[in-house]
Amino acid sequence: MSKTIRIGTRDSELALWQAKIVQQQLENSGYKTQLVPVKSTGDLVLDKPLYELGITGIFTRTLDIAMLNHDIDIAVHSLKDVPTVLPKGIVQVAVLKRGNVNDTLVFKNNEEFLGSKEAVIATGSLRRRAQWLNRFPTHKIVDLRGNVNSRLQKLEDNADWNGAIFAAAGIGRIGIRPEEAINLDWMIPAPAQGAIMITALEEDDFVKTACAELNHEETEICTTIEREFLNKLEGGCTAPIGALAYIKNEEINFKGVLLSADGTKRIDVTRVKKLGEHSDMASFCADFIIERGGKRLMDNIKHANKITNVYSTKSLTEDQRLLFHEKVVSKSSDFIKISLNRIHPRFLKNEIQNVVITSKNAVESLITNYSSAELQFKNIYCVGRRTKRLVENRIGKVTHFEKSAKKLAEYLVEYMEGSEVTYFCSDLRLDDLPTILTENNIKVTEVEAYQTKYDGIKINDSVECVMFYSPSTVKSFVQENDTDVIAFCIGDTTAKEAKKHFKDIRIAKVPTVESVIELVNEHYI
Repeated sequence: MSKTIRIGTRDSELALWQAKIVQQQLENSGYKTQLVPVKSTGDLVLDKPLYELGITGIFTRTLDIAMLNHDIDIAVHSLKDVPTVLPKGIVQVAVLKRGNVNDTLVFKNNEEFLGSKEAVIATGSLRRRAQWLNRFPTHKIVDLRGNVNSRLQKLEDNADWNGAIFAAAGIGRIGIRPEEAINLDWMIPAPAQGAIMITALEEDDFVKTACAELNHEETEICTTIEREFLNKLEGGCTAPIGALAYIKNEEINFKGVLLSADGTKRIDVTRVKKLGEHSDMASFCADFIIERGGKRLMDNIKHANKITNVYSTKSLTEDQRLLFHEKVVSKSSDFIKISLNRIHPRFLKNEIQNVVITSKNAVESLITNYSSAELQFKNIYCVGRRTKRLVENRIGKVTHFEKSAKKLAEYLVEYMEGSEVTYFCSDLRLDDLPTILTENNIKVTEVEAYQTKYDGIKINDSVECVMFYSPSTVKSFVQENDTDVIAFCIGDTTAKEAKKHFKDIRIAKVPTVESVIELVNEHYI
């Protein structure tokens, strides 16, 4: 037990409380621990894009990245916030005994408004909103976000609000539940609400063994059923879904619900199975709802007629789209198209001492034209971890890489052997690398490996923010559109081009699509 288990957690009061509970239980079992609050993805580095690893959760991905980087050994989460499919290499290792599963109504003066036709209730949850409107259709729902402390303060500060809905476990655990709060027994909670979950790397047997001692089997069984129900039902669409399973007299009791966003449509399911005979419970209940109009209801929610306010100049995957804040209505398409060129053999007839590659497109062109045995490069310098990984998988070892072309040029000026480089590039070059090298007496032989073609479209006037991933996407966009939008850029090189056209420029902390999405979310929260 000599290893110190580093416990990763978000730095909110509730998250820290939950992490300290795990810490206490591990130390009671004789393990050494250390709390590691993790704030942002900005200083974290990955060898793979987030979407390849399956990292999707708004509230969990910072800890997922820290774990994959071996900065922490375990992560502590509110299980209801964890995506139903975990990232590759990360596994659930324990679920602690569940707390209060209920939603709780905190009201300002008294409960008389519950019998009134008009009332204002605050919540940021689609599920709570839909169930409240289903029960009180004439009431008004207002949006409420932030940590539990700030949400309670907002309730206090807004004179026309009658009440707000919280998770009972959250406000109870940190001791701020008002005495007059009441549990909403009729409201079906979020799947796994009230449960604390621990994840670890699949390969870490020491940590998995340590955390297994903390696992509460009954809670694990029930939350697993609820999350399987959610996974089978939602189909990549955020919807008002509730689920609760509990064990009584050696039987598992389950109830689930799917509603329309406005609460006017509701489909319920209940089921009881003997403990040990429940393997198909989640599938049965999800299918029950789907067959009774659930599919049509989910499709209506997914394709609701919303006004697009964010546009991505690169097609996004479904997992990436799900990362957006609920206030974001996004569309995406590829604003540039790539055409690989035929690279003449004269450029490769002898071993090249220094090769520069700044994009995956150049790598694709090289490996399409030639086998790895024909690509005899002594030193390969590239930009970006994704490009580096592709080069090393398909061509050979990378001597050095940087995050941007400018930084790579500065490195080559200082440390490169020889005075010549061969640069495999696009017909459209918008980076400073060749200029910097030439100014420092380094001969640059440019080989056009691919062509970049603008393929932008006219976007709706409702779009407030546009996401850019290269200087070319910026140039393609401005050919068809006005520039009275906020430009969210993946890096400095893209931002440099954007500054020629846009007034408001935002730059992502790390050069990934997911980091640009995070930047957009910060704008809308």
